[in-house]
Amino acid sequence: MAIAQSKLTAQGQISVPVEVRRRLGLSPGSVLEWEEQGDEIVVRRAGRYTSEDLHRALFPNPPKPLTLEEMKEGIEKYVKGRYARR
Repeated sequence: MAIAQSKLTAQGQISVPVEVRRRLGLSPGSVLEWEEQGDEIVVRRAGRYTSEDLHRALFPNPPKPLTLEEMKEGIEKYVKGRYARR
């Protein structure tokens, strides 16, 4: 049973019906992926998550930005610890 229908323009464009956009969570700029499965073509939303979405999921509480002085102190401490004579 079909969810909706679209009409192909002379330029090869289609409009995605509102019901399909809602079900797939599509918004302007969304990318659709077309896949051949036997004698059918399946259309699905591609790339559900951006790299920014993944980064926020992996690092939900980013550390506070450091000042230039704090960065210099950290580098100095690392270099001294790494290369100090024992």
